[in-house]
Amino acid sequence: MSAIANILGVSRSNLVRSMKGDLVVRRQRYHKECDKDLLPAIQKLVSHRPTYGYRRITAVLNRERALEGLPPVNHKRCYRIMEQNNLLLTRYTGKRVKIASTGKGVTLHSNTRWGSDGFEIRCWNKDVVRVTFLTDTCDREVIAWEASTGGFTGKSVLNVIILALEYRFGEHRTPRPIQLLSDNGSAYISRETRAFAEMVGLNPCFTPVRNPESNGLAESFVKTFKRDYVFVNDRSDAETVLKQLTGWFEDYNEYHPHKGLKMKSPREFIRAQRASV
Repeated sequence: MSAIANILGVSRSNLVRSMKGDLVVRRQRYHKECDKDLLPAIQKLVSHRPTYGYRRITAVLNRERALEGLPPVNHKRCYRIMEQNNLLLTRYTGKRVKIASTGKGVTLHSNTRWGSDGFEIRCWNKDVVRVTFLTDTCDREVIAWEASTGGFTGKSVLNVIILALEYRFGEHRTPRPIQLLSDNGSAYISRETRAFAEMVGLNPCFTPVRNPESNGLAESFVKTFKRDYVFVNDRSDAETVLKQLTGWFEDYNEYHPHKGLKMKSPREFIRAQRASV
């Protein structure tokens, strides 16, 4: 009986009951009446954020419902509605090569460690925009960034450091030592960059060779930023991309939910931190 059930792809117990003449009740897909009220809101978010999975869609949906004074929605319910309406992202089936990391990049408090890196945006007309950025490893906010069609230079790194200090502290020096984590690129390890960083209160730290996971938060940001902003927007030429970058970074800081921040955006997390002090 088991072999027959396996070949037919049916439950053995159902097969036994069918042979006995019992009525087999097929289980219907679970749903609630009020699911139809949530579907338009979810569809709107998915059309606007096509790279968001069900957890981030749930976080954004609950953010909007809180503003309207409505109760939050459980992420499992959101998953069910999205699954029934073919709104889920395609499941990733690739295998990732695991490389042992030499330490944990996340910090418990803001302004303890900053991570910096750079990435390229290749335009459809073969222009290349290169972005240098600096992010906080606790609250994930991109504190400062600079973009150009030139190369990754020490000058760009110095400019980003100055912008970050002005934004976070309103002056050109940190009130206490802060680690500055980066890779071993020439723009970071140059004598001028290291001397300037130490002069303003930063402690330059570098990832081991062939181990970018040590600066994992910066690496993760690059992947997220390209997936959620770069690849789903107009990249006709460098000028078009440069005009959009400010809006993309602002949206990421203010809007983008992070699992490590309990599905808050970087600035939501910062505001919650300050409110609890």
